[in-house]
Amino acid sequence: MTVRAIWKGAVAFGLVNVPVKLYAATGEHEVPLHQVHRTDGGRIRYKKTCSVCGEPVEMSDIAKGYQTDDGELVVLTDEDLAELPLATEREISVLEFVPADQVDPILLAKTYYLEPEKTAAKPYALLREALVNSNRMAVVRVALRQRESMAVLRVRDDVICMQTLLWPDEIRAADFPVLDADVSVRPQELQMAKSLVESLAGDFDPSQFEDRYQGALEALIEAKVSAGTTQAVPAENAAGKTRGGGEVIDLLAALQRSVEKAREARGASPREAEPAPAAAEVEAPTRGRTPPKAAAARAKPAAKTASKPAAKPAAKPAAKPAAKPAAKEAAATGTAAKGAARAKETTARKTAAKTEAPVEATGTETAAKTRTTTRRRAS
Repeated sequence: MTVRAIWKGAVAFGLVNVPVKLYAATGEHEVPLHQVHRTDGGRIRYKKTCSVCGEPVEMSDIAKGYQTDDGELVVLTDEDLAELPLATEREISVLEFVPADQVDPILLAKTYYLEPEKTAAKPYALLREALVNSNRMAVVRVALRQRESMAVLRVRDDVICMQTLLWPDEIRAADFPVLDADVSVRPQELQMAKSLVESLAGDFDPSQFEDRYQGALEALIEAKVSAGTTQAVPAENAAGKTRGGGEVIDLLAALQRSVEKAREARGASPREAEPAPAAAEVEAPTRGRTPPKAAAARAKPAAKTASKPAAKPAAKPAAKPAAKPAAKEAAATGTAAKGAARAKETTARKTAAKTEAPVEATGTETAAKTRTTTRRRAS
């Protein structure tokens, strides 16, 4: 037997003990289908989270709780449950032997095989033959997985089987008022029903039946494999795993990648550390000096004023072709006569007026880029 024993103990009847191992006698034949992401085939994972704080909970922090009728909660820990008495632990205690036909099949639950230890072959055979010859079942009490259950021992082929039983209060009553109505059946109808039964009569052989859905599903999978419509199982990305409400574990690496993408979008190299000259002047206020809006507001009056101190700051963000004439005219203003100075001032005002729109546009575009860069770094 290749299956693994799930329990070890002894069958005790009278003064006789039969050491045995317990094996699951049944198993599902379903095709193992996993839930996957339709887009990339990734496995769908579930996490146990607390409904109050929303945090993920480890198995070691999980307890059992019972809610009373008045809404109070009773929390039971593993230590509390370990103190409960289980007198039948590691022992299958025989209580009585009953006729086999008195055990209602609706009470039967899961079936297990009992394998004797090498030293217990004789008492095992003795109990098996006693059950067969008496046509009775042994009613026993056993504790499995920290739960006490009733069960029966019966013989199948040469193996003693243990079938757990449901407790009487676990069987629901069939309460259908429609069955209480008087229904008259004519003799001809009854005779026809008997004839139908006789035509379908036979000996039960479960091997002649098959799960048609199971067969169709397996054929569908085989057809897809043969047609080559498969894909490799995707590897889980450790860097992309999330915890809690979806917070990325490696936040620093995510921010670094965001910065590199932002620099690539501006046309700069991902490793380029020096920003553009125009951007450097506008980025400085974002580090705690002056907001970008205030810097742009200062640039307007500076461009309109034709005095020597105001002309130089206005010429810095402007294009190079416009900056040179403005500087020359400003120098000429200090050395020429009053009449020539007035003419030069008029020329300087016209030149400054032409450069005013580019200055405002440059300051606005630079401020917008600064705000975009700051938001990307913050995210």
